Amino acid sequence: MAADEIERFRREIVERTGDRRQAEDLTDQDLLREVMNTVGKPGRLGADIRCVVSVSMLTEGWDANTVTHVLGVRAFGTQLLCEQVIGRALRRQSYELNDDHQFNVEYADVLGIPFDFNAKPVIAPPQPPRETIQVKAVRPDRDALEITFPRVEGYHIELPEERLTARFNEDSTLELTPDLVGATETRNSGIIGESVDLNLVHTGDVRPSQVVYELTSHFLMTRWRDANGDPQLHLFGQLKRMVKQWLDEKCLICRGGTYPAQLKYKMLAEMACQKIMAGITREFMGKKPIKAVLDAYNPAGSTRHVRFNTSKPSRWETDARRCHINWIMLDSDWEGEFCRVAEAHPKVRAYVKNHNLGLEVPYRYGSETRRYIPDFIVLVDDGHGDQDLLHLIVEIKGYRREDAKEKKATMENYWVPGVNNLGSYGRWAFAEFTEVYQIETDFEAKVASEFNKMVEAATARPVVEGK
Repeated sequence: MAADEIERFRREIVERTGDRRQAEDLTDQDLLREVMNTVGKPGRLGADIRCVVSVSMLTEGWDANTVTHVLGVRAFGTQLLCEQVIGRALRRQSYELNDDHQFNVEYADVLGIPFDFNAKPVIAPPQPPRETIQVKAVRPDRDALEITFPRVEGYHIELPEERLTARFNEDSTLELTPDLVGATETRNSGIIGESVDLNLVHTGDVRPSQVVYELTSHFLMTRWRDANGDPQLHLFGQLKRMVKQWLDEKCLICRGGTYPAQLKYKMLAEMACQKIMAGITREFMGKKPIKAVLDAYNPAGSTRHVRFNTSKPSRWETDARRCHINWIMLDSDWEGEFCRVAEAHPKVRAYVKNHNLGLEVPYRYGSETRRYIPDFIVLVDDGHGDQDLLHLIVEIKGYRREDAKEKKATMENYWVPGVNNLGSYGRWAFAEFTEVYQIETDFEAKVASEFNKMVEAATARPVVEGK
């Protein structure tokens, strides 16, 4: 009766592992395990299973969320054990919010356990399971739309020591607010006596030169050391000049009762140094190479490896002419709008959502190392032909917090030039969209910008005297 399902299971094992012997030597235990894993799934071995009965003692380690009845058929030694059994059974079956943004009421029928509150049973029908789909690369039909990318673990930067300069822009701004640094004014009240308001006004008396000196010292000690680990003290003067330039260009904004002296705190000093370091890297971009350091064991990723199951209802069915995988999981309506624009744009050759794809960007936020996961990768024809498409990394962003600025600065100053300098993963660029109604305009502007850079590079010729 289950011959077709068993044969389909064998083909899936071969496709997943490539081992035909494992598919041919299936045991009854393997088939029973597959039945239990596919209960109620059409076309699978467990499709016809309607009820699974499990008789168990609900004690430590039980974490099932589908228990609807608890039957006390033995004596309980203590009241605590009774409460423990009921507590283990009261797991919610569904954590989805209804239209009122509340959980639906759920009940469990508890029989034979002496508690007054469950004397009147309430019938709560179980929620039907949500539809589960498999998100995967459609092979070999869509292999022409495959997108590969490097797995970057860090960055190697070569900067000159004889003359350091920096160039700051709007992303170099660090805004100190109570949301970032914590409360700037509190009231201290004792049991008796007058209340006292504590604030940071006294930090306003710290001289600017002291802030510059201490920030420069932290900058030097954390980022400018030689091969032996000793600080490069001869660079102190140059670094101090750039720290002062960063402050003079109003790149530090203090709001809500904050003051520049709070840069004495290591976390805020790290954030400021990261902004200054990005300005130095930005100034020497194209003059001194930045190389991306790849994962030694897994240097490249691909859309061909995408394969997972999900019941998430918010999704987009992709165009077979634009995406290697069959579904895009959406985190917002903006991303759905982006999919529509990308599939309709004449210069887009392929795109993919970075969901279970494996593209991660290492960056620093304060003194903490984090991993940034961009939203999309888009292959764009910017005039180089189908064999040399532009890889455009796209971030769909609403409100930009301070960490979003660090992510963008890392992409533009480290990841993109570092990968481009490797020369083995194609050409890459980064775009950040902050308004849904500007997506089409911004998308075309980014393509036009890259095209203009290409034309300028092709037409630029060195000037030779006398010719």
